[in-house]
Amino acid sequence: HYTADTSMAFSSVAHICRDVNNGWLLRNLHANGASFFFICIYLHIGRGMYYGSYLFKETWNIGVILLFLVMATAFVGYVLPWGQMSFWGATVITNLLSAAPYIGTELVQWIWGGF
Repeated sequence: HYTADTSMAFSSVAHICRDVNNGWLLRNLHANGASFFFICIYLHIGRGMYYGSYLFKETWNIGVILLFLVMATAFVGYVLPWGQMSFWGATVITNLLSAAPYIGTELVQWIWGGF
């Protein structure tokens, strides 16, 4: 049912949702499960901030790296299979870097090669 071809990506998902038994349920569980996963991560971070776990620098920094890796994996898994969304997604994600004080704008321009 699924095809990795970017020109058929939308059609294959539409086929799964419409023509496969309980395909709509599979799509909804997948989307809501992913959202719930990130909610759990944010709650875990909030708990760590409440109890002062950020004072354990090495452990906290490893957690931040793991958070970035999870977010990058979600980005690759969501955006790249959808060829029509990759440019939009990359623009949105990289423009988040512009929030970094002093160097944000230069970072975005460096990543995009001067644009």
